[in-house]
Amino acid sequence: MMQRLNYRVIILIFAIIFGVVFSIPSLTQSEHGKKITLGLDLQGGLHMLLGVKTDEAIKSRVKSIAGSVKYLLDDNDIVYDDMKISGDKISFKVLDEDDIPKVKELLSKKLDGVTIANIKGSFHIELTRKEIERTKKSAINQAVDTIRNRLDQFGLAEPTVAKQGQDKILVEVPGIKTPADEQRIRELIARAAHLQMMAVDEDRASRVYTMNPNEAKKYGDVILPDVKDNRRKYLLKQIPILDGSMLTDAKVGFDRNNQPVINFKLNGEGAKIFGDFSGKNVGKRMAIVLDNKVYSAPVIRERIGGGSGQISGNFKIDEANDIAIALRSGALLAPVYVMEKRSVGPSLGADSIKASTFALILGFVLVVGFMILYYGISGLIADLALIGNLFLILAIMSLFGATLTLPGMAGIVLTVGMAVDANVIINERIRELLKEGHSVAKAIEEGYSNAFTAIWDANITTLISAVVLYVYGTGPIKGFALTMSIGILASMLTAILGTHGLYQMFLPDIKKDKLNLWFGIKVEDKK
Repeated sequence: MMQRLNYRVIILIFAIIFGVVFSIPSLTQSEHGKKITLGLDLQGGLHMLLGVKTDEAIKSRVKSIAGSVKYLLDDNDIVYDDMKISGDKISFKVLDEDDIPKVKELLSKKLDGVTIANIKGSFHIELTRKEIERTKKSAINQAVDTIRNRLDQFGLAEPTVAKQGQDKILVEVPGIKTPADEQRIRELIARAAHLQMMAVDEDRASRVYTMNPNEAKKYGDVILPDVKDNRRKYLLKQIPILDGSMLTDAKVGFDRNNQPVINFKLNGEGAKIFGDFSGKNVGKRMAIVLDNKVYSAPVIRERIGGGSGQISGNFKIDEANDIAIALRSGALLAPVYVMEKRSVGPSLGADSIKASTFALILGFVLVVGFMILYYGISGLIADLALIGNLFLILAIMSLFGATLTLPGMAGIVLTVGMAVDANVIINERIRELLKEGHSVAKAIEEGYSNAFTAIWDANITTLISAVVLYVYGTGPIKGFALTMSIGILASMLTAILGTHGLYQMFLPDIKKDKLNLWFGIKVEDKK
C-alpha cells in the first residue's frame, strides 16, 4: 500500500493531520494553544446601541480653535482683549490698530474651515456650514475608531464596533458575564477622556463660591468642580491652554506614596505651548482638567519643559488603567450615550451552541449516510474528504483566532453540503463514463477533468460573494463569510485533490465486477 502513495494522498494526509492537531485546543477548550473565539451569540456578552451627541463636537472644535488663536496671538506679542466663546463663535478685540493687518494674515494662514470677520479690530471667527457637517461626521467616525481602540487595548477578544445608520454605533462585547465587568466596559466606552490644561483666573478666584456660571461667562471664565469633592470649585479661563489632541502617550505610574498616577507626554507643539505658558506664569496656578473635572491645580514654580505631566486623583489601579487607555486611544470628539442595551446570558449562548451543534451533526450524519448508501465506497471517500474539510476549517480559524458566531456555524453547515457537492459532480461524471463502457482508469481521470470546470466556476463565484460580504459586512455577517471562504478553499484541497489521489491509490483494487460496491452502479466494463 505504501508503494501506491502519490503526492495527492500525501497532501491530503498532511492536511488532515494539520487540521486535527490545530483543532484540538478549540475542541477541548484547553488552556494551551490558539483557539477559536466564540461570538456574542454563543458565549453571551453585552450588546449596546450608542448615540453620538454631535453638537458637543462643534463646541469642542470651537474651543480648540480658540486655544490655537490665543496661542497664536500671544506668541506674536499681539495685545488683545475680551476673547470669548459664544455658541459656535469666537470673538476678541485687537487693541493696537497697527496689528490688525498682521492678525488678518496670521488667521487666514493658520485656520481652515472658518469665516473671519473684522469690524474695526473686533474679530469674529465662525465655523462654516461645511466645516460643521464635516466635524459632525468626523465625530461619529472617530468615536467608532476610538471605542474599538479602547476595547482592543483593554484586552477584549474580537469586539464588534460598527457605525449603524447615519449617527449610531453598534457595540457587541463577547464574554462579559458579571454586572461589575459590564459597568466597567460601559464606563470605558462612554468616557470622553477630554484632557485640558486650563489657567486659574487668579484675579477672581476668591469669588468662585458667590459667582454663578452666567457671571463667570461674562469674564470669559468657567466654573468646574474638583474630582474628589464636588463642593470644591475652581474658576478657570474658558479657553484652554492646550488639550488632549496634543497628547502622545499616557501610562500608569506610582507617586512617592506608592499611589497610582497617570503620566502623560505631549507632542512637540504641546510641549512648546506648555513650556511657554509655564515660563510666563510662574507663581500662578494651572489646572489639569479631565472630562470637566479638576484633578489638580498646582502652583507653577518654574518653567516646565520636556512636554510631560502627571494626573493624580486617589485612583484605584483599575481606574487608572482605564483612564490611561482612554487617553492613549484619544478623546471622543462628542459624548456617546446608550440608546439600547441588552445582555446575552451565557446560558442562551450555550443553548445556541447545542442547537447549532445538533444541526451540524445531524446534517453531517445524513450527508455521510446518503453518500455511502448511494455511491458505495466512492461515497465513503467523499466522506473522508468532508471530515478533513471540517478539521481544516476549525484549524485555520483557530490559528487566526477568528470569532465563531451563530451565522458562522450556519456557514460551516452550508460548507458541508458544498464540499460534498463537488464529489457528487465528480462521481456522477465517473458513473456516466463507466456506463458508456470506458475503463475505470479513464473514467476516473476524465471524470475529474470534466467536473473540474463546473466545480471551479461555482466555487470561485461563491468565494467572490463571500469576500464581498466579509469586506462590507459587519459582525455576524463577517463570521458567516469567513467560514464560507475557508470552507470553499479547504474543499478544493480535500474534495478535489485529495479524493483524486485516493482513487489513484486504490485503482488496482477496483475490479470490473465490483463497480456496484465502488460506485453504486451495475455495468460491464467493455474494454
